[in-house]
Amino acid sequence: MEPTADELAGVVDLFGALTRAELRRALSELAFKRGAEPDDPGGAIDGAVASYHLVAVDGDDERLLVPGPAAFPELPEGAEDLPHIMDAPARSIDRERAGRAVEERFREEATLAVREGDDDAVERLLDVSYDLEAWGPVDVGGARERLRTAGEE
Repeated sequence: MEPTADELAGVVDLFGALTRAELRRALSELAFKRGAEPDDPGGAIDGAVASYHLVAVDGDDERLLVPGPAAFPELPEGAEDLPHIMDAPARSIDRERAGRAVEERFREEATLAVREGDDDAVERLLDVSYDLEAWGPVDVGGARERLRTAGEE
């Protein structure tokens, strides 16, 4: 079972936030329900974080994944039963804390993309910048302008 980034966001959204280990366990449970061998979802999770479908936020005691600004959370088949199967608490994350964490990451990635002249990253980050401002209480207008200017060169 190779979940899409939006399916990963959907699973996380069921709980509000999950640790990476809890998300892996949820995907293993889904594979078991389907009678399939669970794949190692590490690459899919990393890809979802890289694409801003999931974002990592420091929780009270651990690092948590929450649906990110690029996500359109979608439940994979059978996922609606996960809260009854798993012993994972429902969590809520302070939107401002999540926004600050994502904003900081975005600014670092934007600076790196401009410095390295990575046109693909510049375009991807420009797209994410609009989603990010709609998603959380952040203002990445300055970084977006640097990306836009770099993309025109």
